Amino acid sequence: MKIKINKKLIKRCVISAACIFVLGISVFFGVQIYVVQSAKKYILRDAEKATESDAVMVLGARVYKSGNPSPVLTDRLDHGYELYIRGKAKKILVSGDHGRKDYDEVNAMKNYLMEKGVPREDIFMDHAGFNTYDSMYRARDIFGIGRLLICTQDFHIARSVYIARKMGIDAYGYPCENRAEELRINLLRESAARVKAVADTIVKRKPKYLGEKIPISGDGILTDG
Repeated sequence: MKIKINKKLIKRCVISAACIFVLGISVFFGVQIYVVQSAKKYILRDAEKATESDAVMVLGARVYKSGNPSPVLTDRLDHGYELYIRGKAKKILVSGDHGRKDYDEVNAMKNYLMEKGVPREDIFMDHAGFNTYDSMYRARDIFGIGRLLICTQDFHIARSVYIARKMGIDAYGYPCENRAEELRINLLRESAARVKAVADTIVKRKPKYLGEKIPISGDGILTDG
């Protein structure tokens, strides 16, 4: 028994699949350009030009089992510390993953900053900053931040500023240099993360945790834990 092949139908399916593929690629690269261009004018390369803000935010990154921050995280912390000692903000908000007892980014960041001389009361910890979107949402709704200076790597800064500003925060980025040994994989992840960021800001996704308000103008000791 011969099976009739509908060549016209196959052709339409191939054309439709090709159109969907091209559209997907166009959207993907369009999002990259959109996020980067949206944040471009709010990214600072000179600490002295930074506007005085409610807080400096240092976004979390890998912490070793010893409790020491990874080089990527120490770079971010050093940049945040520079803004703090220059008087660009009176408080530092460290936002990262502390979702398990055996992994704690925020206390590692706090301890590093305290060793550099930052008073404990000036360091606020966001224990539920599981991703950049959650960190910005909580900065606004939990800590009441209206103007923010963000410290992270160059590859990550555009998305961070984009999300914060979409949430109504007057945010500026002060990026540190990318580390070459981790740049390739981070750029791949970041490209996908930008697409998710745009989707999150459109649907106004809620973070995993919110909680009681802790004004950034108060005492950072209230966030100890």
